[in-house]
Amino acid sequence: MAIKFGTSGRRAVIADKFTFANVRRAAQGIAGYVKAHHSSKKTPPLVVVGHDTRFNSREFAMSAAKVLAANGVKVLLTDRDTPTPVISYQVINRKADGAINITASHNPPEYNGLKFSPYHGGPAATEVTGEIERRAAAIKKEVPEPAVSDLKYPIEVFDPRPEYFARIKNLVDLDTIRKAKPKIVVDVMHGTGRGYLDHILKGCGCDVEVLNDNLDPLFGGHPPEPAKENIGKMLSEVKKRKALLGLGVDGDADRFGIVDESGRFYTPDEVIALLFKHLIETRPRLPKVARTHSTTRLIDRIAKKYGIEVVETPIGFKYIGEVLQTGKCVIGGEESGGLSIAKHVPEKDGILACLLVTEMVAASGKKLSSILEGIYKEFGRSYPGKINIKLDDAHKARLLNMLEKHPLKTVAGMKVVKTSKVDGHKYTLEDSSWLLVRPSGTEPLIRFHFEGTTLAKNKKLAAFCQRLIDIG
Repeated sequence: MAIKFGTSGRRAVIADKFTFANVRRAAQGIAGYVKAHHSSKKTPPLVVVGHDTRFNSREFAMSAAKVLAANGVKVLLTDRDTPTPVISYQVINRKADGAINITASHNPPEYNGLKFSPYHGGPAATEVTGEIERRAAAIKKEVPEPAVSDLKYPIEVFDPRPEYFARIKNLVDLDTIRKAKPKIVVDVMHGTGRGYLDHILKGCGCDVEVLNDNLDPLFGGHPPEPAKENIGKMLSEVKKRKALLGLGVDGDADRFGIVDESGRFYTPDEVIALLFKHLIETRPRLPKVARTHSTTRLIDRIAKKYGIEVVETPIGFKYIGEVLQTGKCVIGGEESGGLSIAKHVPEKDGILACLLVTEMVAASGKKLSSILEGIYKEFGRSYPGKINIKLDDAHKARLLNMLEKHPLKTVAGMKVVKTSKVDGHKYTLEDSSWLLVRPSGTEPLIRFHFEGTTLAKNKKLAAFCQRLIDIG
């Protein structure tokens, strides 16, 4: 079958469309890509291969590694399941031609995926994945599993942790955390973040309780995403233990989930805004901030005060990564729980996000709730929301076709003053509230993103989204 990449790699249900045969076909296409774009004639291409904790991920990764090695590509295979940002950093650190990461990130447990990152360590641009798709499509026969004797280079297994830990020391003020020694609850959601986030915090002398640090390919019965509905135990443990923070990462540790001292869950929008202001005040000033067009406009109000340009991108961290690669961007983030900062990888890093929140709280001497209240007092509050609804392909097509042929003039009783089709259908309203309707690139979902200027308008926008589904 054809190999197609979405907004963040290729994801599908295991044993349905995600099979060993398709992983090998994709790896063959990637081998052709890195060999064609490798600049040195004296050394072979180098690719890092890693994976998450999902069912058979290690075996899928090994199969991909063998295909690369049989094609004359040197392979560095991580010694265990590894966070996406750690794999990303190793591409840069080792000056590799790219990385294959077997992961479906936060998707439900029946999914797995394959993600390719080129030389810069961030998500591959559309033209890169397009070339890989074409190369894979040109393969007429099934790619067999190479025997060890077929490998042109032995697969090297390595531990990526020490170099990533050294990188974190250059990005986060660990001394400030060390002085405060806060009590923290960490939820690694049965994923790759175990032995990373908890290890760093314990090394700073923090009192850390770790949740869900055992391997479980079913992730406790829910998607490994640190959203409020999936982290009930962390919410209760923070209050029970009277911890200062609750910190969570998703299955491949590129997304974050933050809980304050009262057990209140913080939206990614709030966290990105908090860290944006913290970085402005504690790091050298840079001229840009990047956010996707589904992310809160609170970012814009903070940026205006400090004279920082806001770069609005389509959804997909590859677009944020492009801005980060310029070296002129304070922070880049998206409302789905991903961010990175200047001088780091152009890829989401949930471990870094959690550590920066800990640094911010430790440095301020205040509770997180107090810091957020200060942000709202200075810049005003917004009310963002998101609704994901499962739809079959026919219903999804009807809804999108209706929006295409009959553009909305009003939304929830508010006049539409601007529309955009850059990524889905986005409507900016007369009071600066907005609505975005778009299909998921990795799951059978329609996603509604919106932001009201008041809580009442947020609720009206949420109700309007449901009516759209019923009409479509």
